[in-house]
Amino acid sequence: MQFTTNSALFFGQNLITLSEVDSTNNYLKQLLANTTPLPEGTAIMAENQFQGRGQMQNKWFAEPGKNLTLSFLACPSFVTVGEQFNLNKAVSLGVTDFVGSILGNRVKIKWPNDIFYGDTKLGGILIENFLSGSYLKQSVIGIGLNINQDHFPDGINAISFKTITGKDHQLIPCFNALSSALEARYLQLRSGNLASINTDYLGRLFRIGERHLYRSVDDVFEGEIIGINSLGQLQVYANEEVKEFSFKEIEFVL
Repeated sequence: MQFTTNSALFFGQNLITLSEVDSTNNYLKQLLANTTPLPEGTAIMAENQFQGRGQMQNKWFAEPGKNLTLSFLACPSFVTVGEQFNLNKAVSLGVTDFVGSILGNRVKIKWPNDIFYGDTKLGGILIENFLSGSYLKQSVIGIGLNINQDHFPDGINAISFKTITGKDHQLIPCFNALSSALEARYLQLRSGNLASINTDYLGRLFRIGERHLYRSVDDVFEGEIIGINSLGQLQVYANEEVKEFSFKEIEFVL
């Protein structure tokens, strides 16, 4: 797929830009709580996000003005609570559609929320869902992508568009392309085309079908990722059985 402009109907069409904020997810949640309803697809983009978060309170490091640090509002009322990981799949695919259009097929989805290029982290996703009964009401979709940053803190396994391609990339065209790619996958989810989403997701899943070392609460073991169950748990074949892991129950040994 090629995305050059924001051709989306609603993703990113209402864009709020900030010079600095603690977290674009937090800012968007505050807007939802304190103001009149926002249109679906509203995006918050910040030059500097000084308390960026990953999954389970992990820190996200981004040099000001050089990366995409943003959040989108979605209203996926068609997704049940029990199937909410399907939204994660669609978002992950939208991000990798955009990234892959520039960087090629080495882009992978590292379960549950990371975007990798080869064996190195390129970005991350943090989705916070709000419920209405047994369905999702609103979702705040936080995305961080390393675009033009070329120095990272010691011990951080990270890479950027610039370190891969050797050149700077304009952030607004990147934002437009990302918005278009995300909406395309979101509409695919809304239409109920889960078969394509599942097939594409597994096709981009980091380390699927390969044997590697993993660390669980109990031990370090060798296993093979074989899929994701309906609850979004990682399925790993090890010691002649399929084991299923939730967030933070398993660690990739890189």
